[in-house]
This record gives sequence, structure tokens and C-alpha cells, in this order.
Amino acid sequence: MNPEVDQYLDIGCGRCPLGGTPDCKVNDWQEELKQLRLIILESGLKEEVKWSVPCYTYQDNNVLILSAFKNYCSVSFFKGSLLKDPHDIMVKPGKNSQAARLLKYTSVDEITDTEHILKEYIKEAIEIEKAGKKVHFRKNPEPIPDELQAKFDEDPVLQEAFEALTPGRQRGYIIHFSGAKQSSTRQRRIEKCIPKIMGGKGFHDY
Repeated sequence: MNPEVDQYLDIGCGRCPLGGTPDCKVNDWQEELKQLRLIILESGLKEEVKWSVPCYTYQDNNVLILSAFKNYCSVSFFKGSLLKDPHDIMVKPGKNSQAARLLKYTSVDEITDTEHILKEYIKEAIEIEKAGKKVHFRKNPEPIPDELQAKFDEDPVLQEAFEALTPGRQRGYIIHFSGAKQSSTRQRRIEKCIPKIMGGKGFHDY
């Protein structure tokens, strides 16, 4: 076990103002996150912390991340769109997500009852990495600014948090970012809004 993940479970990711406080979303899913962590570790994946959240890798390739949200905690597969999903339980973080797929959990009992499925999916995800398979991306139909897409490419946790927002909140941010004429201004606007996005809030929320 990586001690940095223990720290995450204690105080959260620290990427929004709620980190280290009783209102941090990690506190709502302590038992679920701990149980999911143990199941994932049984697979032999390496436990790391990337983008301030638990990330599990195979030979330096990202396979999945463990995250806490307001209404659920999740196991998110980086190449989830390549998984067969015979149980039809994986969901997209957002309607335009092309690679990532989530397994959402809201109770310890749910995790226990479906543990064998999670292990099955993790095993397949590892085989995908062994085979060197890639996700073939199509052009995103949404007018996402290049600067925001670049931020998503370097920080998939931010993309997951953004895509978990309602369509209206996503649109509000995109309009705000795209309204700047200069790329440097768009970048500054994005950086300033990251804590709110990570906190599940819209641009006009307080």
C-alpha cells in the first residue's frame, strides 16, 4: 500500500477548498473507498497517486483511478471504452466521453455483491495494456476550447470532474473560457476555475 493513498483517505485530494474538512467528499465514502482499494490491490497493479488521487498502473501505464464524488465513489478505467462490459454496468463520465468509463458505487454491500465483476473488469483492463491497445478518438462535437482540452489531456481527473457536471454547468464554463480572445487569458480563466470544477460547482455557483 502506498502511504500517499492513506493521506488521500485522511484529507482528500486537496484540489478544492473542502480538502481536509469534514465536508470533503472522501469522508462520505471512507468504507467504500477502502474496500475498493483492497480489491484493486489484489490485482497486482501498482498503487500510486497522480493528479492527487489514487491511480493504479501496469508497467507505468495508467489503468484506473479511484475517486469520490458527491453522490457516489467510482473506479474509472482510462480505456474503459475498450472493455467488453458484458454486465452493461459501465457509464460514461459525460455524454461526450470517448475513453473513460466508470463503475459507480454507493454502498459497501454493493461492492461486496459485485466484487467478482470488478475483478473481471480489472483483469481485462490489464490484458488491454499488455496487448498495447489504444483508444481511437474522434473529434469532439462540443466546442471545447483547445486550452481546456490540453488541460484535460494532462489531467484526466479534472476531465472526469468536468464531465460529471450537468450539461448546463459544462456549457457555462465553456462559454466563459471561450469568451476570452487571447489563449493566455483562456488559460488563466481555466486555472482559476479548477477548484470550483473539482468541487462539483458551476461557474455561477458559490
